[in-house]
Amino acid sequence: MSLSRRALLAAGSLVPLMPRGLLAAEEGLIRRPIPKSGEPLPAMGIGTSRRYEVEPTPDKLAPLDEAVRRFVALGGTVIDTAPSYGTAEDVLGKIFAKGDLRSKVFLASKVGTAGAEGGRAEIERSFKRMGVDVIDLIAVHNLIDTKTNLATLRDLKERKRIRYVGVTVWRDGQFADLEPVLKAEPLDFVQVNYAVDNRAAAERVLPLAAEKGVAVMVNVPFGRDRLFKAVQGKPVPDFAKGFGCETWPQFFLKYVLGHPAVTCPIPGMAKAAYVEDNLGAARGRLPDAAERRQMETFIDAL
Repeated sequence: MSLSRRALLAAGSLVPLMPRGLLAAEEGLIRRPIPKSGEPLPAMGIGTSRRYEVEPTPDKLAPLDEAVRRFVALGGTVIDTAPSYGTAEDVLGKIFAKGDLRSKVFLASKVGTAGAEGGRAEIERSFKRMGVDVIDLIAVHNLIDTKTNLATLRDLKERKRIRYVGVTVWRDGQFADLEPVLKAEPLDFVQVNYAVDNRAAAERVLPLAAEKGVAVMVNVPFGRDRLFKAVQGKPVPDFAKGFGCETWPQFFLKYVLGHPAVTCPIPGMAKAAYVEDNLGAARGRLPDAAERRQMETFIDAL
């Protein structure tokens, strides 16, 4: 996933995962309902930004195909992508073309082009690139031409080409523009940045999403590797083992999932070992409010 995460693996900070991954699969993933429909989603997804932006050659596709298949085998369903993520949609299309994976996946993409004609054209390219007839969720990327694109998405939802509609942001500076959209528009999903060292979304955005009955996907839960760099060479604190954290990725992800408004974080997972590790955060007990404050204090002191 990153140099810093690889360093943690090499240093032995991540325990051997395969046996635990197999055993934990029997335990099952935490599932959270989409508020507007009640449909349950496993509380961990795959984000494809950067990690899946590769040339779709057999050697580059092989580890990604393995990661997605391992993810589905362990109970994961949510895969998030976007037309702006380079070749990621093409890569997913090639993975879906092998077998029946598409029927087991909750597929999310985005529209990030202004104007009704341009937005529709971009969406149609996404259907074609991924080789699918239905996309479960399409969200307006970074609030680009929000009203126009939401109108397009609602039309597609009415025609059953998509199932859910949402919007996305990934920077704190976008929250001021996001809040009025959450208040005014009947959304199914919002995607927002949130992490143990970047908690601004919890001040107003997450409570507002909960109030409006909007499902929350969380992007950059590792802070673009910022958190891995902060903890490199340090052991997971003993108190975190009380709620099942064996590794730093699980620590970071369980913190995010501990917020009741969060439906599903979407960390990048480009290797099967990372899939097994990250999915461990969506099993067992989550930290309560006091434990989450303890996690914040620990990270803030680094």
